[in-house]
Amino acid sequence: MASNSKSEGEWRAILSPEQFRILRQKGTEAPNTGNYNHHDKPGVYGCAGCGAPLYKSSTKFNSGCGWPAFFDAIPGAVSRHEDRSMFMTRTEITCTACGGHLGHVFKGEGFDTPIDERHCVNSVSLNFKEE
Repeated sequence: MASNSKSEGEWRAILSPEQFRILRQKGTEAPNTGNYNHHDKPGVYGCAGCGAPLYKSSTKFNSGCGWPAFFDAIPGAVSRHEDRSMFMTRTEITCTACGGHLGHVFKGEGFDTPIDERHCVNSVSLNFKEE
């Protein structure tokens, strides 16, 4: 179990209803509505649930998908899981520290990034610390 594990009641007490829906119930925010989609300040994006650092701003890029996109995570910060919901197979990404749902990762889309991956992350799942 993740080191920052909490009961459902504890998560509900510390997260907003929208954060709970996305981080704990694997929801998705509407496209082009999140605070970090067009955010471009230098710093570190962390988990809104537990605060663990997840992504450096240097890995963020504009994918045009409607959600913040990163081409790589801080090593060990993000875990991958097979997701067979929505009548398809995708790769879900979660915070390794607390298990909070972040979004999904897509490969081989042709973006001009070092590893041709797109971590499509819900803004609600993130917080930001400016450098």
